[in-house]
Amino acid sequence: MDRSLASPAPDAAPDAAPRVRPRAGGLQRFAFPLFALAMLVLPTLPVPDFWITQSIYIGLYALVALGLVLLTGVAGLTSFGQAAFVGVGAYTAAFVTVKLAGSPWVALLLGAGLTVLTALVLGAITLRMSGHYLPLATIAWGLALNYTLANMEWLGKYDGILGVPTLKVFGADLGSGRGLHVLVWIFALLAAWGCSNLLDSRPGRAIRSLRNGATMAEAMGISTFRHKLVVFVLAAVLAAVSGWLFAFFQRTVQPSPFSIAKGIEYLFMAVLGGVSHVWGAFLGAAVVKLVEDQLQVLLPRLIGTSGNFETIVFGIVLVAVLKYAPDGLWTFVLRRLPRIDRRCDWDGAAPLPARAKPARGEPLLQVEAVRKRFGGLTAVNDVSFEIRAGDLVGLIGPNGAGKSTTFNLVTGVLALSGGQVRWRGETIGGLPSREIARRGISRTFQHVKMIPEMTVLENVALGGYLRGSCGTARAMLRLDREEERRLFAEAERQLARIGMADRMHELAGNLALGPQRLMEIARALCTDPALLLLDEPAAGLRHKEKKALADVLRQLKDEGMSLLLVEHDMEFVMGLTDRIVVMEFGTKLMEGTPAEVQASPQVRAAYLGTEH
Repeated sequence: MDRSLASPAPDAAPDAAPRVRPRAGGLQRFAFPLFALAMLVLPTLPVPDFWITQSIYIGLYALVALGLVLLTGVAGLTSFGQAAFVGVGAYTAAFVTVKLAGSPWVALLLGAGLTVLTALVLGAITLRMSGHYLPLATIAWGLALNYTLANMEWLGKYDGILGVPTLKVFGADLGSGRGLHVLVWIFALLAAWGCSNLLDSRPGRAIRSLRNGATMAEAMGISTFRHKLVVFVLAAVLAAVSGWLFAFFQRTVQPSPFSIAKGIEYLFMAVLGGVSHVWGAFLGAAVVKLVEDQLQVLLPRLIGTSGNFETIVFGIVLVAVLKYAPDGLWTFVLRRLPRIDRRCDWDGAAPLPARAKPARGEPLLQVEAVRKRFGGLTAVNDVSFEIRAGDLVGLIGPNGAGKSTTFNLVTGVLALSGGQVRWRGETIGGLPSREIARRGISRTFQHVKMIPEMTVLENVALGGYLRGSCGTARAMLRLDREEERRLFAEAERQLARIGMADRMHELAGNLALGPQRLMEIARALCTDPALLLLDEPAAGLRHKEKKALADVLRQLKDEGMSLLLVEHDMEFVMGLTDRIVVMEFGTKLMEGTPAEVQASPQVRAAYLGTEH
């Protein structure tokens, strides 16, 4: 880096410089209101009934695909079983209104409640799985739910339930055409608005972190399983609402529309449109529905025989999309739209709650004879050291010495095989990472962990997760804006602290390695830690970048921050630390001042292979 990355004072940002680049593309700001208006007034226009029907199908399919955007595209949890939840909503609507002669609105509440209960049970069982086991589990329960619906005598078995009445709103019969179209699109548009709000919020950033694994999210205090369960239930409820509307649209309910094949089709819609984009759900639903209908007419004419040949075409299209447009068709739309920076509306926001700072010299961290075994290999063997408030301690050693393993034992990423870790007198060995983070220990990673598609500011704001409280419902209703302003004000303050405030609107994935490591430090600082642990922050950096990083760390120490620095680069830590702990082959070789370590024949032997 050619410029110093040391922090200016938080209030030293020049007033003359615009904090946000000019907002381009005015139409983009009004795209949602214009689209919503068009869909709601469509039934009042002289449009053929065929296209009204097609539009209703698109709205119904988009609701399910929206759930898959959250579940699969954002959270990284692949599900083939969403059609079963559509069936739960549809059968509840049909049973309540036909068999019990009850209110359709009561059926909506009952269907949503039954779906939540079912999703909680299935999620508790399956969401702890990973790799290919989770998709296989969704296939299993999708088949099970579908066959359950098809074999219940009181649900009509394979004939289903006939004669579902039409919906009435304030006495007006919506029918199954133009009137119902408005209701379907009200639900679809509200769902899109709510999902967009959720993704731009504290719980939304936590959900977006799930796709990159649990380690970083847990280190920021996020319960990954809880957020997986939340997004799983939310996707299921969106599918059930679609099923509830589907029952009043079709006026009959039977098992075939809720089969595993339909579940695969819903996933195909999300992937084709853009599985990580809210509006990709609508684009995918529209493309699949419209093209499917056209293929059903054209292919028999071309081939000369009838059959479900459109399935073959869709299979080929899916392979092509996965190869040439893995992010879906919506990305082609985004490339033609100017990117709009976030409006900086957090000036004057109240500061986030801060923890009481320990007095300088107070004992913070005691690592007592910690040990870690992997099978027959002892990676860390009875290592002990202590950190006091205001210390900058280095943990160094050659590659393979056990530094990062010790680091992970302290932060709860790995379980202890022996020994103990204490924090301000409390035993924390064995606690999960998120609980250790709650106590005031924050960390960075040897290999930078971030969310590339989020901005630098959003990545840093993720570090403030534990300092907020607004949940999913408030976020979807956009009732969390005051807390969001406070979180972003804190994120900007920490970026200014390390000299990166001018880059807060850049996508994190576009940064070079040096700025990414600084961004990680800012994210860790946003947790308001009492102790900051840095895992090889200088790894892979050039000389100037190392110098700039050293300046930032000195500044943090001068501000009273306690730091544990894991490094194998002796030169980097020598002029930076108060004390150094040296490791070799998983054991503690020595501990002392930088001068004592530098003069030690044992340390020279460990690094150079000789004592001379």
